[in-house]
Amino acid sequence: QVQLVESGGDLVQAGGSLRLSCVASGRIFSINVMDWYRQAPGKQRELVATITSGGIANYADSVKGRFTISRDNSKNTVYLQMISLKPEDTAVYYCHANLKRGSSDSYNYYWGQGTQVTVSS
Repeated sequence: QVQLVESGGDLVQAGGSLRLSCVASGRIFSINVMDWYRQAPGKQRELVATITSGGIANYADSVKGRFTISRDNSKNTVYLQMISLKPEDTAVYYCHANLKRGSSDSYNYYWGQGTQVTVSS
């Protein structure tokens, strides 16, 4: 069984910073792309940032220059460093990973349970 567990969500004032972490555990052979999504109340889940196994990152326009995604492949962990937070960043942030459990398995997608980020004005 594979688990993605996020941590680091909190209540923070506008202009503040947070660092989210997501650890993938269980039977894992290889992890391809890892992403962060977010979902605000009443809105659709949206892609925030993505990073390949080789470290190539891409960001949603709304977070470019403020958020940085990184990963530690030796720890099966992905991070999201967030600075200059705005009230509109308030959402549940989800970790998402494309991985294979065994050498002969196909790649599949997995989700974490989410961590709440609240930015007060």
